[in-house]
Amino acid sequence: MFRLSFTTSGESHGRGLTGIIDGIPANLSISAEYINNQLARRQKGYGRGGRMKIESDTVEIMSGIRWGKTMGSPIALFIKNRDWINWEKAMSSDSAFKDSIEPVTKPRPGHADLPGIIKYNQGDIRNILERSSARETAMRVALGSIARRFLEDFNIFIGSFVTSVGNINLDIDTSRLNEDDLIELHKGADVSELRCPDKGVTEKMKHLIDTAKEEGYSLGGRFTTFATGLPVGLGSHIQWNRRLDARLAYAFMGIQAIKAVEIGDGVAISEKPGIEVLDEILPPEKGKTLFDVRRTTNHAGGIEGGMTNSMPVIVKATMKPIPTQRKSLKSIDINTGEPVEAAYERSDVCAIAAASVIGEAMMALVIADAFLEKFGGDSMEEVQRNYSSYIDSIR
Repeated sequence: MFRLSFTTSGESHGRGLTGIIDGIPANLSISAEYINNQLARRQKGYGRGGRMKIESDTVEIMSGIRWGKTMGSPIALFIKNRDWINWEKAMSSDSAFKDSIEPVTKPRPGHADLPGIIKYNQGDIRNILERSSARETAMRVALGSIARRFLEDFNIFIGSFVTSVGNINLDIDTSRLNEDDLIELHKGADVSELRCPDKGVTEKMKHLIDTAKEEGYSLGGRFTTFATGLPVGLGSHIQWNRRLDARLAYAFMGIQAIKAVEIGDGVAISEKPGIEVLDEILPPEKGKTLFDVRRTTNHAGGIEGGMTNSMPVIVKATMKPIPTQRKSLKSIDINTGEPVEAAYERSDVCAIAAASVIGEAMMALVIADAFLEKFGGDSMEEVQRNYSSYIDSIR
């Protein structure tokens, strides 16, 4: 259980971000270029802030990969913050520079600021906001790209698309989509400024973001992440923390600003009778086996009893408006208790496009972990043998 583990460190305006992933088998082909392509996807999106004009994320592989292949040892990555040059004193570990920047004392509603300073006994909110910032997700995308690359060797594809910004929605019934449909939506999203595959809806979303930017407030939205090509039986019903849907929900809720997660049709299922939303099982075609049973719908999002059922796994996530906005909200000064306007830091107006890419990374990490839990091996060749043997035994 839990064959993969990963951790990140680093602050938003610190020297950079560091990440370590442990449990990737030896002999997986991977390159910095592959990881950088995923990092570039995270930095795109209409409504992003000025930081994206400064940063152009590239990864440095510190250990665990030799001559283009993993060695089975922990993989360490580093992403340099290009803005560090402007923050070297303000974020220095040397106490000699402790007065080089004014402390932040006005917590932002909806941010980690206030509970963070109370929990960690801090007098400067910067000690909280630097780590709680979504800048950290750049490293999660980098680490997730390694898991994604692992899954590709087993023909498992991870994708996503944005379904709403504010009150502008893409009306789409994912329960009726097959694997090809989902992949086409992902391709359409990747050429969209907002990762929404519908051009008309995208233009309405952009207009809403323009209005928000002019008036000084932020916007949230929703996105759908999916995985195709999954074998039956990833996850387990045996214990609560082995259920794949629970692990996915945990991972997605760990993304900054995500406030709700649904598997498949999620909340909508509660509004209909079971006869309409329980995915009926149809006999396999003549000459086929249980591996090839058919479903006409996928309301469950590809997971039953905490396990994959061969249908695409679908996770829908809801992102709140970013707490940092130019039109300040009411707050207090933590030193005086007096009413003030909340602090403002350079930020995005809407980051839902980036959030969808981060969602892909988190899904890849969870799916790869569940895959290795079932088919684990120390080398790619061993995992391939274990996987092939399982598929052959079903058929």
